[in-house]
Amino acid sequence: MRTVHLLLTLGVLALLLSACTRKQETAPAGETSSGEKKLRAAMVTDIAGIGDRSFNESAWRGLQRAEKELGAEVRYLESAKLPDYERNLRLLAQQGYDVVIAVGFAMEDALKKVAPQFPKVVFAIVDGNAPDLPNCVSLKFREHEGSFLVGALAGAMTKTGTVGFVGGMEIPLIKKFEAGYRAGVMTTNPKAKVLVGYTGNWTDTAKGKELALSQFERGADIVYHASGQCGLGVIEAAKERGKGHFAIGVDSDQDYIAPGFVLTSMIKSVDNAVFEVCKAVKEGTFQPGTRDLGIKENGVGLSPMQYTKHLVPQEVLDKIETLRQMIAEGKLQVPQSEEELQAFQPPTLP
Repeated sequence: MRTVHLLLTLGVLALLLSACTRKQETAPAGETSSGEKKLRAAMVTDIAGIGDRSFNESAWRGLQRAEKELGAEVRYLESAKLPDYERNLRLLAQQGYDVVIAVGFAMEDALKKVAPQFPKVVFAIVDGNAPDLPNCVSLKFREHEGSFLVGALAGAMTKTGTVGFVGGMEIPLIKKFEAGYRAGVMTTNPKAKVLVGYTGNWTDTAKGKELALSQFERGADIVYHASGQCGLGVIEAAKERGKGHFAIGVDSDQDYIAPGFVLTSMIKSVDNAVFEVCKAVKEGTFQPGTRDLGIKENGVGLSPMQYTKHLVPQEVLDKIETLRQMIAEGKLQVPQSEEELQAFQPPTLP
């Protein structure tokens, strides 16, 4: 009997020991539980950083969507100064990320140096020209088309006959925003005046506010910005001026920042473009080259205006929709430079 008891005890101890020493079955690093290779995707911000409530934040939303829907491992590195661009791109490539997103045209030179050295990494640059390599893609947007729509809305909604535009750096990319906006204003309100100012950078919120306040003082009641983080100052200025004064946001839906004081936002679907690159890489369908996204492709457009839509007459909303359809169908070509703007003939609306 004692022998049986001893054998039972030894058996239990053996089972316990086996349970304690048995290795937990987990997926190797970089793989899912099913053994499928996990996509690793990362991005490098421009100097405005991830909290710009605009461009960089939108790109990060695209990666977060890839994390949720594709099971990707995602990360971002912020850049404090220009030399950080090359260093951050190289670091992410060295760490074995499958996809590296360069957020902003200012990373063009850095990408040209880094991308050839990592042929197995897919690089995408937003708003810039990627190197002509099989592992690179440019994500570009027809910002002038979306800017045209917000300009048309501003022209139709202004009570003073004067609206404003605050840009960041006075470069061809931002001149596209300005040209489209002015053409839109001209279409719905040919007599309206458009005040224009540039901050000269992307991060000086105080300068953005100063320019917007100046334009409000000079009679503008609606000011559109395409100035990165400076635009937060434009929105603050509209809120400070109070009832009857509006900002128009850019890149992301910025209406929530000052509910009731942001008439609309020109949404640029950077998030969707970033997600689609990640999806293509995961599915093995990635193609290099250039993605050109406008109204037709739902790459740009207006925010839902959840805080202000009730202020806009239905006939104005109908005009904006008519213009949107004309652009999508190729019946209306929106100017994207000063030269094209001077030759622009506004369409006749019902």
